[in-house]
Amino acid sequence: MSSQLFSKLLTRRTLVGTALFGAGAGLLSTFSWRPSQSEQVPDNVDINLNRIPTREHQIHRLRHEPMFDILVIGGGATGTGVALDAATRGLNVALVERSDFSSGTSSRSTKLIHGGVRYLEKAFTNLDYGQLNLVEDALRERKHLLNISPHLTRPLPTIVPFYDTFPKCLFTIPYYWAGTKAYDFFAGSAGLLEPSYFITRREAREKFPMLKEKGLKGGVVYYDGQQNDSRMNVGIALTAAAHGATVTNHVEVLGLIKREGTNIVIGARVKDRINEEIFDVRARYVVNATGPFCDSIRQMATRQIPNMIKPSSGVHIVVSGKYTPEGVGLIVPKTTDGRVLFLLPWEGSTVAGTTDSSTKITSLPRPHEDEIMWILKELSHYLNHDMKREDVDAAWSGIRPLASDPNAKDTASTSRDHIVEVTSPGLITITGGKWTTYRKMAEDTVDKVLKQNRERLQAVQQNPLATIEEAELIIDENNVKPCHTTNLQLIGAAGWSPQMPITMSRLGFSTDIAEHLSHNYGDKA
Repeated sequence: MSSQLFSKLLTRRTLVGTALFGAGAGLLSTFSWRPSQSEQVPDNVDINLNRIPTREHQIHRLRHEPMFDILVIGGGATGTGVALDAATRGLNVALVERSDFSSGTSSRSTKLIHGGVRYLEKAFTNLDYGQLNLVEDALRERKHLLNISPHLTRPLPTIVPFYDTFPKCLFTIPYYWAGTKAYDFFAGSAGLLEPSYFITRREAREKFPMLKEKGLKGGVVYYDGQQNDSRMNVGIALTAAAHGATVTNHVEVLGLIKREGTNIVIGARVKDRINEEIFDVRARYVVNATGPFCDSIRQMATRQIPNMIKPSSGVHIVVSGKYTPEGVGLIVPKTTDGRVLFLLPWEGSTVAGTTDSSTKITSLPRPHEDEIMWILKELSHYLNHDMKREDVDAAWSGIRPLASDPNAKDTASTSRDHIVEVTSPGLITITGGKWTTYRKMAEDTVDKVLKQNRERLQAVQQNPLATIEEAELIIDENNVKPCHTTNLQLIGAAGWSPQMPITMSRLGFSTDIAEHLSHNYGDKA
């Protein structure tokens, strides 16, 4: 495509002299560039994930590459997901993260891989098809995550306890049972982990001994997934690097580069925060995947553009592992203010949360004391222990990037679903969504980039005055493959099995260390 396009341009521009022809021939090698054979990863060959380039090598590539196809800003789940998707399609992609991978919202989640039972309830009560679509997408992606990273994930049975008194319980018990069955139904046969089921009062106490006995009527058990969110994020980044992406941390974007005389974004000026060097990175397209910070990048391109993020704070606390049995979680389906609350086993401790309140955007959000106390108060209604502030071992706060579509008619509405926006020519913003759907978000983003690329190509082909500089900004899609990240295993997954901790114990590792290494690093332990 590239050589044909240049031929057409040079044929149309009859007044262009030999000097311009020589410049065009020089640019041809840049426009047609692709990673060398040593950097490309054929689909049918197992890649050597042990040979991931060092940060020094990645920085060198970032500084000296004449033009990337895509530059991704943001090293959270979504940004690394975009880099992995693009690299496995055969695109030349770079990623910059101003801090470290998973240092923000992506490491401050509830640790669940889930469709969202509360979103399903809202879909029915509000007749909201968008919420239903989000749940269906998330339930499909839940199964994919469990398959591509089995060492970092596991199915987690979760109890919904019943405490309502007669006659209210005649409505609530069938209501929650039907809700979990609907959750199973929308997962489909391919996405279902295990079917939900009803348990008696005695069975509920056997499965979750810390449940308050007084008033307990029984419960429903349904299944979701649990993950190590920060290790998952790092695993996605490493897998992207192994597939040829240039992935760098501690590199901050200082500003966007635009083509002279236009509003077309063609890269970014960045600063390596370790050695304090500033340099330019050029790319045909830039993807803004900075989560709650995406408006600051959008406003680098268009100063007066309205904000699309309505940040929400999600606070979690960590308490003793005695509150949850290993491998069983608890959900409080309706707190005093109508929210849901999870109590989940995590790394020998218990994670409880989350809150959902408006907040300011900051790089280091802190949990407010009133939110911590609210969690403790709500949990005390369901446990046979009155929880106090001294029970809290740790707490964190993450910022959800709830997004409002700037092109929607109802600009006051916010969405739990993701939004892919063409912010400016050459700049694509992806925001919103949830951890579980990161892969689908990445796929939609790269699809949007390629759609914009085809439109750019068409415009150049139809313009008899198009320049070589404009042609240089077009991705050659002749060798670009469709998305195939659905079943692409992450680093550490290929040789891992549930028996690995036993094998490591036989080699002399203590049980807890064997479990930790196996479930954090997989076959790289």
